[in-house]
Amino acid sequence: MPDADIDPPLQPPALTQGEIDQRVFDLYDEYCHGRLDRRGFLQQAAAVTAGGLAMAQALLPRYSQAQTISFTDERIKARYISYPSPGGLSGTMRGYLVQPTGAGPFPAVLVLHENRGLNPYIEDVARRLAVEGFLALAPDGLSPVGGYPGNDDDGRALQAGLDQGKLRTDMRNSALHLKNHPLSSGRLGVTGFCWGGGTTNALAVSLGPQLQAAVPFYGAAPETAGVASIKAPLLIHYAEHDARINALWPAYEAALKAAEVPHEAHVYEGTQHGFHNNSTPRYHEAAAKLAWKRTIAFFRRHLA
Repeated sequence: MPDADIDPPLQPPALTQGEIDQRVFDLYDEYCHGRLDRRGFLQQAAAVTAGGLAMAQALLPRYSQAQTISFTDERIKARYISYPSPGGLSGTMRGYLVQPTGAGPFPAVLVLHENRGLNPYIEDVARRLAVEGFLALAPDGLSPVGGYPGNDDDGRALQAGLDQGKLRTDMRNSALHLKNHPLSSGRLGVTGFCWGGGTTNALAVSLGPQLQAAVPFYGAAPETAGVASIKAPLLIHYAEHDARINALWPAYEAALKAAEVPHEAHVYEGTQHGFHNNSTPRYHEAAAKLAWKRTIAFFRRHLA
């Protein structure tokens, strides 16, 4: 198929979630997780159903739609910071720090990105937390290799090429930097999405009593052997149509119960993996708003 047919210069109008075939959503999930490249995603979507190419193109992110809180909002102060990260990819990390206006201290929440670096959607999530009264830090796992490159395809490739153990160390160091920040109250929460959701679970294990609350969105469960190390209460969000991630839940749930870790889990009906990300039609407005309302209430309860 010629490139012009696969990747036209103008994107078609966005489609609603109900207009997109589930098979195209499934292919997009493969693409998002690096098991298909962009060309393969578009080609297979075009082959699987009539109008599949338009459906696939509609799923590509439109970050201008994702901004809900302006970076110039008077309720917040946002800036990029650098901080040490011993044992990580380069020894230094860069992140997006957003604070409420005022002197603080503030309860702190680390915001972990998906598998493509610190894109505009994740920065907006940090601002959303700040307007609710939290000191938010969104680290860019790609900062040791130049930072988020401005598009998700290159970001995904960069992140896949990193030493994943050192990348997790960078995230852990980011959590501890935030916890000990002069503007922090010392009470720490973590939330994350997709890869960041899995890393939220992993940090709940590795941080133990240093963490006060964790909220993973559709993230991979940690190894069950480590679950007994979790000391923070968990609020876990799952999408209904997310077989790969959801298959890990029964063993995770059993381990949480055995270790007597306080937790609650919600599966949002009619949703796809990534339903909180409002830059694509995977976004499910009702579920995203409910999950976010629960998240803010959970952090207020445990970080106050």
